[in-house]
Amino acid sequence: MSSEYLSDEPLDEEGNVTAAAPAGADGPGALKPRPGVYLLPNLLTTGTLFAGFYAIVAAIDGNYSRAGIAVFVAMLFDGLDGRVARWTHTQSTFGKEYDSLSDMVAFGLAPAIVVYQWGVARIAEFGALWGRLGWLAAFFYAVTAALRLARFNARASSSDKRYFEGLPSPSAAATVAGFVWLASDYELAGLPGLVLAFLVTIVIGALMVSRFSYWSGKEINIRGRIPWAYALVIPLIYMVISLSPPETLFSLFGFYASSAPLYWLWRKVRRGRAHPAGSAP
Repeated sequence: MSSEYLSDEPLDEEGNVTAAAPAGADGPGALKPRPGVYLLPNLLTTGTLFAGFYAIVAAIDGNYSRAGIAVFVAMLFDGLDGRVARWTHTQSTFGKEYDSLSDMVAFGLAPAIVVYQWGVARIAEFGALWGRLGWLAAFFYAVTAALRLARFNARASSSDKRYFEGLPSPSAAATVAGFVWLASDYELAGLPGLVLAFLVTIVIGALMVSRFSYWSGKEINIRGRIPWAYALVIPLIYMVISLSPPETLFSLFGFYASSAPLYWLWRKVRRGRAHPAGSAP
């Protein structure tokens, strides 16, 4: 998800921070651009881009487990860059745009290519039609990721920070890449596995551009204090993930992806029971 690198400092047309020049230089209070970009947040954003690119290369080479791991590494960098920028007061328009472009590679193109490459070896034996369906499903995911990022950037200033409109692209990428990682480890083969991969890709893509509200978790204060007993949950999470990373990660992000539609359905059913047909509202 595109981080908000917005700064209160004045920026020039290229997004560089500007500083007030002494009076008389080019007029009173003239602003002069301070060249360059902030190192630390953009270094982390480059890590997101690198991990996404590596996932594509690994998938082309047939290393689907590494490709899946690379997408999760990209998520880690993406989760850090915006927070580091805010903590160090190094936000900039350049950083915001760079982050969004990196997200498109890591969470838009990379998962689409990973799932397509995983299916390439299995498509040929089922005919050309499945090949067309395969790349169309992959393209559908890529274009929905682009639309999701564009909508987020356009509405970032006015949206409710507690919720995301539509499935966030990093979570969508984790679900698709986690499925491929899991399918690769279990050597899932045959037409049913291929159809399931395409269905997961299409459904996750549709959820990205949906209007379902997903909990963002931004109201959690990670620098605040928590009860001592809650601290035990952190190592437990690491232990569960380490026991079987592909199964655990795919289950976690698959549950998150399905949580909003399931909650919407639950509310519909509950509302229907509260107001049966023919009764007054």
